Amino acid sequence: MSRIGKKPVELPSGVSASVSGQTIEVKGPKGARTFTATDDVTLTVNDNVVTIEPRGKSKRARQQWGMSRTQVANLVTGVTQGFKKELEIQGVGYRAQMQGNTLKLNLGYSHDVDFVAPEGVTITAPKQTEIVVEGIDQQQVGEVAAKIRDWRRPEPYKGKGIRYKGEFIFRKEGKKK
Repeated sequence: MSRIGKKPVELPSGVSASVSGQTIEVKGPKGARTFTATDDVTLTVNDNVVTIEPRGKSKRARQQWGMSRTQVANLVTGVTQGFKKELEIQGVGYRAQMQGNTLKLNLGYSHDVDFVAPEGVTITAPKQTEIVVEGIDQQQVGEVAAKIRDWRRPEPYKGKGIRYKGEFIFRKEGKKK
């Protein structure tokens, strides 16, 4: 039995869900999202509760059961609260600023790095050393944050680079004389 799959997904007030075939569409105050489940699970909406049931007892059906329930829960969270990733920049002269829809990063290269925010994701730079990525799609928010981080990953000797807020960087000791 899937512990995650057994739990029904409750819809808060202001959120509506509709199922057509294997596709569920969730609408809320921040927007609308859809998810198409595999044929191994059955999606049902009763009152303000979405339940997911496996079709059969195969291993694949049980795997899809928990995954589908989590995806639907993420849809509900996305259209109500949204998702957010915070990045911080460490290093002398490293900074970030927003210019319209473009994030300008000064990361010690001979040129500035321009990162254009994709559709559905909002990027803000409250300080020169902080970047906040927000949106209703958890996967897209995480992917954009990872792409920004890839421009200058934190290095283990001085810890310079772009890191997630609260991320621990294992530090190494430098050369000895």
